[in-house]
Amino acid sequence: MPEDTAVPAVELRGVGKRFGDHEALAKIDLRVMPGETICILGPSGSGKSTLLRCINWLEPPDWGAVFLHGERVGVRSGAGGNVPMNDRELAAVRTRIGMVFQHFNLWPHMTALGNVIESPIHVQRRPRAEVIAQADHLLEKVGLADKRNVYPAFLSGGQIQRVAIARALAMRPEVLLFDEPTSALDPELVGEVLSVMKDLARDGMTMIVVTHEMQFAREAASRVVFLDKGRVVEEAVAEEFFERPATRRSRQFLERFNR
Repeated sequence: MPEDTAVPAVELRGVGKRFGDHEALAKIDLRVMPGETICILGPSGSGKSTLLRCINWLEPPDWGAVFLHGERVGVRSGAGGNVPMNDRELAAVRTRIGMVFQHFNLWPHMTALGNVIESPIHVQRRPRAEVIAQADHLLEKVGLADKRNVYPAFLSGGQIQRVAIARALAMRPEVLLFDEPTSALDPELVGEVLSVMKDLARDGMTMIVVTHEMQFAREAASRVVFLDKGRVVEEAVAEEFFERPATRRSRQFLERFNR
């Protein structure tokens, strides 16, 4: 595990979010160190996806603060105190945080290569030749070098999700967020996506993963954070969580997957 003296890659301080009368998140505190893989577990509706969306400000928290490598996300210092970031400033922050969604969201009119190079060229304004070389390397990394000129309609769900991972990596993010990246896949395709994610974890990519894949969390996570009803019920090293869960609610949750 990384040294505690390092600046956290992501830090949440008292982050909360409400939707009407529903409290989706209640004062979440979380520190993710560079190189860690944190798996967020919990039942449906526990606030896992909302937590991810608060990190990159797709859902601005109603209270609390989010930091990316020590820099505040979503607000900046102004003459009269903290003021909300404008759209341009938020867009710049989001280029530092990659996100892979449950549903793949590839552009159907672009090839695998086209999907990977689009944002680095047009958002980051990087040289086309450099970006294409990087994209070819990333497609090879996710096992899809031979699919660079293939359109999404002719790829399997697992291949599409691997292209989505390559697309996120192409932006050279400091952190990768995964929101249940295998839940929309047929069971036989799940393993190929999880294999790529395990490789990224071994390579030291900082990742926050919302998942129901317990074996992946057991094998790849540095730590597990278990949410229920918008609250952190337990946070532990992965082995401790799965072998010796500290709370009754965690034990109940794990029993569902061990039957």
